[in-house]
Amino acid sequence: MPTLDLTHPLATGMPVYPGTEPVRVEPAATLDADGYRTTRLDLDSHAGTHVDAPAHLTAGPALDEFPVERFRFDAAAADLRPLDAREQVDLDALQGALTADPAEVDVVAVVTGWDRHWGDERYFDHPYLSAETAGWLADRGCDLAVDTVNPDPTPTERASDDEPDGFPVHDRLFDADRLIVENLRGLDRVPDRFELHAYPLRFAGADASPVRALADTDGGDSGGDADGD
Repeated sequence: MPTLDLTHPLATGMPVYPGTEPVRVEPAATLDADGYRTTRLDLDSHAGTHVDAPAHLTAGPALDEFPVERFRFDAAAADLRPLDAREQVDLDALQGALTADPAEVDVVAVVTGWDRHWGDERYFDHPYLSAETAGWLADRGCDLAVDTVNPDPTPTERASDDEPDGFPVHDRLFDADRLIVENLRGLDRVPDRFELHAYPLRFAGADASPVRALADTDGGDSGGDADGD
């Protein structure tokens, strides 16, 4: 069964949510100088491809309070392409893109195609979900995965006055103890149904954690090579 890597590599200077400390991935010891090699990672818990817990914005559970099986998801893809910059995805659009009932899967993976803008400023002017859409998923016990930095609109100088403030999508999902996987890549290559693995690092009180996100597919044509490059 082919496995697709849906993870953005951790690297110095990689895109992060505005206002977040930059990521640094640097040698701490080298073979020439020390006789061995180690690497220092300096990053926020929300850097790169990661999973958010309700503890990020609420008094809800942290990642370490969920069983490990919770991070192995029966996933349904919702391909919404093409989308414009800062376009809102309403409930009708999401329902029209789904071929599975969210109540029968663990997570809906929203395919916007915005991962193609990774590394440039346009990445932060991504499409976003409506609060109604998030509430519909939460009511069905469904988590959310996105190929954007945020399922809510990210503030930039190109934001319009009619965009929602704050994090209404996060709020609706977290109120139901749902998880959100962000900054995925390559969702355009997954089939309608697949298994998503996104295991966080284990540390106490984790509001979020980088993950190695992998898609196990059903053996059909994925449109890409096995490692996702």
